[in-house]
Amino acid sequence: MKLKALIGRIPGEVSTKGNTDVEISELCVDSKRATPGALFFCTPGLHMDAHDFAPQAVEKGASALVVERFLPLDVPQVKVEDVRVAVSYVASEYFGNPSEKLMMLGITGTKGKTTTSFLVKAIMEAAGVKTGLIGTVCSMIGDETIPNRLTTPDPIETQTLLRRMVDAGMECVIMEVSAHALDMHRLAGVKFKVAAFSNFSQDHLDYFADLDAYFAAKMRLLAPDVCEDIVYNVDDERVSTGVRALGRQAMRIGIRESSDVYANDIEIGERGCSFLMTWHKRFRTTISLHLAGIFNVYNALMAAGICICAGAGPESIRQGLESVYNVPGRIELLDTGTPYRVILDYAHSPDSLENILKAVRQTTKGRMIALFGCGGDRDRGKRPVMGEIAGELADYCILTSDNPRNEDPMDILNAIEAGIKPTGCEYVVIENRREAIRYALKFAGVGDVVVLAGKGHETYQEIRGEKHPFDEKVVVRELLEEM
Repeated sequence: MKLKALIGRIPGEVSTKGNTDVEISELCVDSKRATPGALFFCTPGLHMDAHDFAPQAVEKGASALVVERFLPLDVPQVKVEDVRVAVSYVASEYFGNPSEKLMMLGITGTKGKTTTSFLVKAIMEAAGVKTGLIGTVCSMIGDETIPNRLTTPDPIETQTLLRRMVDAGMECVIMEVSAHALDMHRLAGVKFKVAAFSNFSQDHLDYFADLDAYFAAKMRLLAPDVCEDIVYNVDDERVSTGVRALGRQAMRIGIRESSDVYANDIEIGERGCSFLMTWHKRFRTTISLHLAGIFNVYNALMAAGICICAGAGPESIRQGLESVYNVPGRIELLDTGTPYRVILDYAHSPDSLENILKAVRQTTKGRMIALFGCGGDRDRGKRPVMGEIAGELADYCILTSDNPRNEDPMDILNAIEAGIKPTGCEYVVIENRREAIRYALKFAGVGDVVVLAGKGHETYQEIRGEKHPFDEKVVVRELLEEM
């Protein structure tokens, strides 16, 4: 495709230098991966500026550059106001604007995005709509599962996936939309049929200046030029206040506050929950959900609200919700054959840890043993908070490594320990996560529940820049076989 054909939709002031009739055969944001015929985007970053690596991309054969300042290089260049915005529009154009051929459903929120997206996919498929998924755990095109690096991939990867979905006959896509993606304009130019905001709590303050900046980033998904319909959790005060301030019509889901889609007669069990779901003055249906915890009632309501806006009926909603038996790494009960339960959950923020421990507490006959850590090079402020939450809610805590990344694991554990000590909860510190799990499995007795929090679906530990294989399902199985 010609460069001049790719740049027509880029918003803002655009100027060119050199011949824009040049042929482009690939889009590239990594100079090391540039190939002959590539269009290289000089994206400014937090720690480095890709303008500095443009000579390397040209040396490898890049045919043209997208820049925010012209460079002294003898290749065609397109100067734009924001390269991050430009790459989204150009990628969309390059792949034939696939999102325009799909019903786009997006969900943002601090927690619950993954479970809700799986539920939405199940409902839409029950309604006979071929539905793809892009999210934290993976992307799905029909029966094909594709691993993801990010909750919301970069624009080139996203548009590649959307193109593949169109070619595979998908009619609808449910996307988890992260605050990072919205702040970095990864979805600029994509229009959503439905945008949903599930909840809001502390997270990602290593990236965002404060909670207000984090919230503002998420609210971008609900802008009139980004989405047609809005669904939101009216029981979350921050979300509710933000959505009402928009002055737009929106569908409310909830349990406590007056809602359009709501649940009552809720019964929580060890392996699921049941409730009466009502869409005000439209329909009422009993749901037997195979996912435990009150927060999964919210996830089910949110999924129902999204799908109502997308045209699904009550029977498809019931069938879809009841067809999901587990979501990878989300309050996932492992098959251990032990007199105690082992539950895997991705909880890695204060609010999500509190939710999982409260949910498990409701059906725990013995002791609740919480094993968790905190990620390195991330929000340091949540470490003592998570320690305090676990200390208040669990009977026994095992503090261990999560993804320490470039930090000393013991520095992270010391910060968590500062929060747990005042609670008086018994705890032990075992930095090696495999040995910590071994200790938990030996320590647990009849009727106890071991909650392995923080890793969830992840199959690695990130230490000093390297990802080491670490799948907790495999680790638990191996340790039980050894024991």
